[in-house]
Amino acid sequence: MISLLINLLIIALILGIVWYILTLIPLPPPFDMIVRLVFLLICVIILINLLLGLSGVAWHPFWGRG
Repeated sequence: MISLLINLLIIALILGIVWYILTLIPLPPPFDMIVRLVFLLICVIILINLLLGLSGVAWHPFWGRG
């Protein structure tokens, strides 16, 4: 349980830094929104994977069961 919280904290820190860097890059308005939405989708997939890992269910949407 503690290791999951530490992993969640590290991932949140890394994703926060990436989000900050994405906000610094000046992109035209439609591309800026697309990049942010794709990044948020990636964040949600990572969060779902971590929460399902807590319950003991492995969910790997892109590389199948392993």
